[in-house]
Amino acid sequence: MPEAPSDLYLKLLGETARISWHELQPFFARGALLRVAAGLDLIEVAAAFAANDQARVAVWLENDGLAKLPPDQAQQWHEQEPQLWAVVVAPWVLAQEHNVGESSNSYT
Repeated sequence: MPEAPSDLYLKLLGETARISWHELQPFFARGALLRVAAGLDLIEVAAAFAANDQARVAVWLENDGLAKLPPDQAQQWHEQEPQLWAVVVAPWVLAQEHNVGESSNSYT
């Protein structure tokens, strides 16, 4: 039987929203925007940040599942205007490109 989502997970899920690149640009400019790889659950990553789960965050950073958004990716998002999802875990904004038909995230 699958484990029920935690209260923190549900709280962050409720705070997650679609967002345009235009709205994310100021956070990118301040160096506060982190990109979450498509294969990860955005809410799970945010929950690990909020819970200060350094071990899990370190693994994602090491495996490039999580990183500051590189300038070339920022340029691509600017040009292509993809569907993005984001959640704030101060001082960071975690963002993930959402591909239509992708089912790895429960906030679709």
